[in-house]
Amino acid sequence: MAPHGHGCEGDKNHDDTPEMGVEYSLYSKIDKENLQCLNEVREGSGKLIFKQWEDRLNFVEYVESDADEELLFNIPFTGNIKLKGIIVIGEDAGSHPSKMRLYKNRPHMTFDDINVPAEQEFELHTDLTGMLEYSTKVVVFNSVHHLTLHFPSNFGADKTRIYYIGLRGEFTEANRHGVTICTYEATPNVYDHKNFLDDNVSSRVQ
Repeated sequence: MAPHGHGCEGDKNHDDTPEMGVEYSLYSKIDKENLQCLNEVREGSGKLIFKQWEDRLNFVEYVESDADEELLFNIPFTGNIKLKGIIVIGEDAGSHPSKMRLYKNRPHMTFDDINVPAEQEFELHTDLTGMLEYSTKVVVFNSVHHLTLHFPSNFGADKTRIYYIGLRGEFTEANRHGVTICTYEATPNVYDHKNFLDDNVSSRVQ
């Protein structure tokens, strides 16, 4: 089946320009050490499909499902992201995923947890070159520190195979608050605090 960009809301074709490499750079913001892929045949293979835009057509590395056609990715980030779009490259065969479900900020999900409603779902088309983008609801995915992708089905094969997942958006460094040390007087002297009624405390949420 030839890739196309019609028939599914949120899909669009885009040009293969150098700027796309910058747009799809969120792979470098993934905490790869803690990324999990459940139901993968080869341990660690799920991490390898998150790569540079220029390497998306390198089909040497891929992830394939094991017991059935389902794959589940738990993707932590090193900061907060605003997710704008996703690309999924598979094969021109029944093993290409046919549906994708997105969950926001629910770390360590398992197949027992996927009965809860997803923040967004997509019906996928066969994409061999990364020319289809699935646009997310930016208002929903504007402060994401953990993303879960669930691929529940494919186009009829026993197993699902994915070569590349691209994430487009913006990245913000995580806030790191220092420890505030407060000193309290055991027995306050009222004469040292003549204007204590005029004092006020303000707090600012980052």
